[in-house]
Amino acid sequence: MHYVCFLYLYCADYFVTEIIMKNLFLVIITLISLACQTSKKESMSKKITYEHTNMLIYESSPYLLQHAHNPVNWLPWGKDALIKAQKSKKLLIISIGYAACHWCHVMAHESFEDTTVAKLMNDHYVSVKVDREEHPDVDKIYMSAVQMLNGKGGWPLNVVALPDGRPVWGGVYFSKAQWMQALEQIADIWQKNPDKLYQVAKRLEQGIIAEQFIKPNSNTLPFSINTIHQALNFWKQHRDNKYGGLNRVPKFPMPSQYNFLLRAGYQLADQDILNFVQLTLDKMSQGGIYDQVDGGFARYSTDLKWHIPHFEKMLYDNALLVSLYSDAYKIFQNASYSTIVDETLEFVQNELTDANGAFYSSIDADSSNKAGELEEGAYYVFTKEELKKYIGDDYPLFKEYFNINQYGLWQKNKYHLIKRMSDQDFIKIYNIDLPDLKQKAKIWRQKLQNIRRYRDRPRLDDKTLTSWNALMLNAYVDAYKTFNKAAYLSVARKNADFLLQNQIKSDGGLYHSYKQGKSSIEGYLEDYAFLIKALINLYEASGITTYLKQAEKLNTYTLQNFYDQKSGLFYFTHHSKNDLITRPMEVNDNVIPSSNAVMAENLFKLGHYLEKQDLIEKSHKMLQNILLKINHNPLRYYYWLNNTLNYLMPFYEIAITGPDAYNKAHQIFRYYLPNKILAFALQPNDLPLLKNRFIIDKTYLYLCVDNTCQLPVTQVEEIIKKIKVKL
Repeated sequence: MHYVCFLYLYCADYFVTEIIMKNLFLVIITLISLACQTSKKESMSKKITYEHTNMLIYESSPYLLQHAHNPVNWLPWGKDALIKAQKSKKLLIISIGYAACHWCHVMAHESFEDTTVAKLMNDHYVSVKVDREEHPDVDKIYMSAVQMLNGKGGWPLNVVALPDGRPVWGGVYFSKAQWMQALEQIADIWQKNPDKLYQVAKRLEQGIIAEQFIKPNSNTLPFSINTIHQALNFWKQHRDNKYGGLNRVPKFPMPSQYNFLLRAGYQLADQDILNFVQLTLDKMSQGGIYDQVDGGFARYSTDLKWHIPHFEKMLYDNALLVSLYSDAYKIFQNASYSTIVDETLEFVQNELTDANGAFYSSIDADSSNKAGELEEGAYYVFTKEELKKYIGDDYPLFKEYFNINQYGLWQKNKYHLIKRMSDQDFIKIYNIDLPDLKQKAKIWRQKLQNIRRYRDRPRLDDKTLTSWNALMLNAYVDAYKTFNKAAYLSVARKNADFLLQNQIKSDGGLYHSYKQGKSSIEGYLEDYAFLIKALINLYEASGITTYLKQAEKLNTYTLQNFYDQKSGLFYFTHHSKNDLITRPMEVNDNVIPSSNAVMAENLFKLGHYLEKQDLIEKSHKMLQNILLKINHNPLRYYYWLNNTLNYLMPFYEIAITGPDAYNKAHQIFRYYLPNKILAFALQPNDLPLLKNRFIIDKTYLYLCVDNTCQLPVTQVEEIIKKIKVKL
């Protein structure tokens, strides 16, 4: 006999996480016990039916609409689903994914489109389909449960829960046979011995609540630089010195981790760390995770050398990577980083930007092949015959440049383009001038783009998320500050105007989602944190005070509706939300940094801009309360570590006033100075940093640190030499 306890959980889209639940062993033992005490030979008791239809047809989420014609009677997440489950006394199936998720599509095709599977689900369960991007709060709760049960999680995320929403069992991708067997056995237990499921639910609920608890740290001693050194040493033990990144697969870019390493390496003058960051950035941009034809990065690589991704392109990855490469350019002055930023933003403009200035969410991994069947990567890869035909006489050089050989071979005799060396190294070996190579590469890209234009395009998730838009808004500002391209600032301002006009509610709060002219879903902490951060950055780059004032308003709203006085941290959901078994609190940094860590930075910077010491003290308290977690596993708290450097190293305030203030500010932006804020004005300004510092026809620069300001100077170089680290 086979039981639920022995099901093989295979996860293609997964990440490994720490197991923090102290009674994990008891949960697993209970699951094994309840499953293994149930014989498959025992007949099922009389079925309870509760008829309803697939309600996803009324949703706007592209992911939910992908399932709108399944024979499964799906409901969207909400109180209606819980009410139906409780009235019918059925267990809930909560299935979570997103539009660009390859393995979500695989399971949908194998199971959710199958009438036999659908009948089993419809007869014995109330089935709820959730777009994790629309409801990250729901995803966090049930992801925690699955990670506690299995030690890892990912998508598709599939959970069975009691009618009140408390989870009892779950995993990620299941084959049709595994899925049916599990559901049959759990339904049988529910019919014959429901108390066992209630016992499991209670223990899991306790674990999830315990995970959210942050014990206040009464230690008020200053932060220690040893915390940073320990984190760097931890990295050195786990890094891949050949290809960059962590020495494991799958390989996620983790751009905010490298932002911390970049900053720590720079401020501590640690050349070894800086070299490692440069290696990682080079290998990522040369690999197949970066689209060598159309630009833009895929979500992650399935191999060590960054070659084969799952091909989906997410807005947030590309936003964070644009910011990373823009900052890295300031230190390394690597021209290829400028190209990466240009090409990635060109991809965003072409594929993910609406005419109203909003950014779409993602592009699918799958597209139709020549047979009309959905196939992963079909849009992106090439056969050798195609390349020979379209590249023509340059093919011998092209195949060496992009490794049309065993190194670049993927599967089914198809190649995904990857570079093994920099252009500078390539021209030495193949005796070609750099301008000639760049011109040829440009022509090759255009030819391959033309091939793709005749292929079916991957599906687009065209919903707009406030949080992800804010990340891309911030990326455009970072690119503008580094490369001083006016078009980047124009796009950033257009997006900011869109968000401020459409995503702010009548009470001053934020909506999370926007699609087809409709704003919806109560905003989460990530929406506030990332938009506040982006508006502060946009103010610094443009000098337009309106953006800083709006950031202050949103910050005040966040403190009123998300702040927890006991922990000194912020809940992920608005205080009015009560449809989950507990109120989640996000503190772990992942591919996207945690919303609490970003709020700590926002409070710190706004405190300095507005001379509000209480905000700085709140930021300090947040860091103190996370300090023990940072020391336990630095890889999960890199954005917090970035914040810690604000207190461990000098942090500068730069004020510039006068008719040439704009130009002076942009001279400073060319330098990598992560430990500063900057304010400039061409006219008198009441902002605390600028107040009473304007002198007609004179441009002065003021440098302050630790509430002490030096005498004003007139040259940027006088400021830079006092701040810039010598490497």
